[in-house]
Amino acid sequence: MRISRRARFENTETIAPHHFSVLARLEKSTATARELAEHECVSAPSMSRTIGALVERGYIARTDDPDDGRQTILSLTPEGRSTLRQTRRSRDEWMLVRLGDLTDEECEVLDRARDILARVAAR
Repeated sequence: MRISRRARFENTETIAPHHFSVLARLEKSTATARELAEHECVSAPSMSRTIGALVERGYIARTDDPDDGRQTILSLTPEGRSTLRQTRRSRDEWMLVRLGDLTDEECEVLDRARDILARVAAR
């Protein structure tokens, strides 16, 4: 968890971690504000502020729901996809620098730990 948290906060010049999370969710599929708030476990007003900031920056787009005029569908824009790629690349580079200092033995231990953690997470 500490490594994940550190990696998330390592590259915040381009996009805040909670903004990145919303973009990553929209990369998978479109969503409503309510669905995003539920997925991110935040209040509706908090998600509205996040969405407003992401729309303003051109990372997500709003379109009217064709089935329910009260709803707005949110989707990722090309700029949002580019920002996701850039942020992921930066995080990967950060991690590669740290892994580059490890010994072969330490890398083997991490490789075994990865398999064990994958099994634990699959349960």
